[in-house]
Amino acid sequence: MPGSYHDVTCLRQSSPWKRMHSQQQHLLFDRGQYLLGDSGYTSGERLVAAFRNAGGDKDKTDFNTCIAHVRIANEHCIGILKSRWHSLKEVRTQLKNHAENHHLVRWVRCCILLHNFLNRRRDDWTEADGPIEVEVESEVQIPDPPTPPLDECAMIARGRRRRLEVQSECLAYMRNGNGR
Repeated sequence: MPGSYHDVTCLRQSSPWKRMHSQQQHLLFDRGQYLLGDSGYTSGERLVAAFRNAGGDKDKTDFNTCIAHVRIANEHCIGILKSRWHSLKEVRTQLKNHAENHHLVRWVRCCILLHNFLNRRRDDWTEADGPIEVEVESEVQIPDPPTPPLDECAMIARGRRRRLEVQSECLAYMRNGNGR
């Protein structure tokens, strides 16, 4: 999708989103797993978003801080990957069709897999060693699963309940001295 599309629009058009709301969600998540999102997203059963307006509520503010810490760690991971795999640093390609999108996704996955493989083998690479170039050429088509119609109101209600559950767990963890 073009860069002018909002992240939420892109997510809702993606096959992972469709799988999250189908009978195939077990392929993406184990019990208790979910995605974290910023306040631009709406919480769902498998997506927990920060509160849009904490309104001075300490629990909401602390929860948003907890999510922010996780998002910062995620950004650091992306930075490390871009440092090691220079091909990810400036991906400036227009995705003109579905096949080009799949190619790019496979490229990123390949870099992640190689990075994890080398880390497990205790490869002594550091950022000072410079970037590693990798080319990926194969094309594999993954069909989209059928998607049932989504009941937006029920989704939002389930999302709010899920966010409260995760918020409670997160705050308990933080207040027991584990998260600070």
